[in-house]
Amino acid sequence: MYCPPMWTVMKLLLGMCAGYALLAAWIYFSQRGMVYCPRRELVATPGEIGLEYEDVRLRNRLGTDIHGWWLPCGRARLTLLFCHGNGGNISHRLESLRIFHDLGLSVLLFDYSGYGQSGGEPSEAGTYADARACWDRLMDRGTDPGSVVLFGRSLGGGVAARLARELADEGIAPAGIILESTFTSVPDMGAYMYPWLPVRRLSRFRYDSAAALAGLDLPGLFLHSPDDDVVPYALGKRLYEGYAGQKTFFELTGDHNKGFLDTGEPYANALARFLSGLGGQCR
Repeated sequence: MYCPPMWTVMKLLLGMCAGYALLAAWIYFSQRGMVYCPRRELVATPGEIGLEYEDVRLRNRLGTDIHGWWLPCGRARLTLLFCHGNGGNISHRLESLRIFHDLGLSVLLFDYSGYGQSGGEPSEAGTYADARACWDRLMDRGTDPGSVVLFGRSLGGGVAARLARELADEGIAPAGIILESTFTSVPDMGAYMYPWLPVRRLSRFRYDSAAALAGLDLPGLFLHSPDDDVVPYALGKRLYEGYAGQKTFFELTGDHNKGFLDTGEPYANALARFLSGLGGQCR
């Protein structure tokens, strides 16, 4: 049997190690582009689908100017603070705004730093500060904290969970939290996607929703699709199962970006049931 020379074996091993190191370096330095996919141009407004809205301009605690939309609903007893996902901007969420309006909710939807008309560049600290600035704006408007529902979709789930934790540490209790198609943490996502790499050590972002939710007792609605092609269903289910507070799980159908639309009326009904349990007026 032929045995290759030792130097050939060593060259092969060194090449494999170099390739592994290059892949690890690529994962480390390309994370920002994986986590944040902002778009600056607003392609539509709520007014184009017949919804009343106001432009909102505010500044977060980091000094960044943030833009959002306030959509009042005259009969609303609950207000939704909407933390969107990592792609696009607020103008790509009109379908959700229609659903929330039809449920009888007032909504504050905002763009993270570096998205849409918000200033600055995206960062984990920035997204947290953006959400808190929007909460503070609602309080400045005289909104009852107990009438606000935190809503986070995908990456926004990590933002909403962190805001819930921050508020709880200050003794403030929103009405509830809705986490849709989100994950336990970014390192968990990385380990799921690249199990052969030490991604937990390489991760520059946390968005640790599981840790943020630990010990909270807010009513929580968790929604996820088994066919989610971006955030593994297993991570969404793990987030739900690890939550110690009052909780409900609803299974969506369809992929990550369109699951709530593919699910259709049952999706809106699941939201309505949850909101009714909070004392909210729904449809």
